[in-house]
Amino acid sequence: MPVVDSRAGLKKYAWLSIAAAVVTISMKMVAWRMTGSVGLLSDAAESVTNLAAAIMALLMLRVAARPPDDDHQFGHDKAEYFSAAVEGMLIFVAAVLIIISATQRLLHPQPLEDAPVGAVIATLAAAVNGTVGSIMIRAGKKHRSPTLDADGKHLWTDVVTSVGVVVAIILVIITDWNILDPIIAFVVGANIIVTGVKLVRDSTKGLMDVTLPDEENQVIAKVLASFSDRDVLFHGLRTRLSGSQRFAVVDILVPGQWTVARSHDLIEEVEDKMQTVLPGIEMQIHLEPKEDPRAYGDYEVEVPIPQQS
Repeated sequence: MPVVDSRAGLKKYAWLSIAAAVVTISMKMVAWRMTGSVGLLSDAAESVTNLAAAIMALLMLRVAARPPDDDHQFGHDKAEYFSAAVEGMLIFVAAVLIIISATQRLLHPQPLEDAPVGAVIATLAAAVNGTVGSIMIRAGKKHRSPTLDADGKHLWTDVVTSVGVVVAIILVIITDWNILDPIIAFVVGANIIVTGVKLVRDSTKGLMDVTLPDEENQVIAKVLASFSDRDVLFHGLRTRLSGSQRFAVVDILVPGQWTVARSHDLIEEVEDKMQTVLPGIEMQIHLEPKEDPRAYGDYEVEVPIPQQS
């Protein structure tokens, strides 16, 4: 039986992201009020989307943590993809707000006030987001959580935004070219759009039951190939990813004279070995006799299984 990875413990990361968003919004708003920089205002707007995204992440992680029920017999893990999609769309909203603000300031340039202090505050806010973003990305990879991974990447997008804003402020201080402030804001908006596109694309892949990563497919194929000396064949290997859950389906062809008990023992052995290399994977193994021509049906798409030498 597969080992189910509980999602309940991941909510602490969403709370960490919420706390980081509240702190950085406060810092950036203070910096904007002090300097009047449209870049800092844009940076603060993106942090507001961070907060909304973190709240959405918390909600979806709660849904994903629910056990299977009568209506969702394979669990609720796909809820995490909705969080990633919403986060991508929120990034688009932030980008639009940034571009609108930048356009207004480009048409009506204004000098910055207390620029050095604003730059220092924005740098500290970037450090907060960078630290929390790194924690989220590591947790997302460790627990195979699309929600945490998307939230971490969003926070790192915010870091890039803040760095761009700080650079713009420093250049304005050095050159006294106030027009640099809205120009950098435009660049920031474009960068955010790229990140949003990637998040929406990745979440769509998950909702479409994308196959497992190539390296994991190869691990499964090698495990199956290691049993080929038992006078059995495997074919029709197909895999899919659903949130944190991994699924694999394969046919096992055994000699027709084998007993049900012997065949079942081998299947149990295959499943146990698979759990050691990919903990939590759910295997579905279809038993067929090698002598039956119907057991060699073609599959349009499948993961190739290497032959054991």
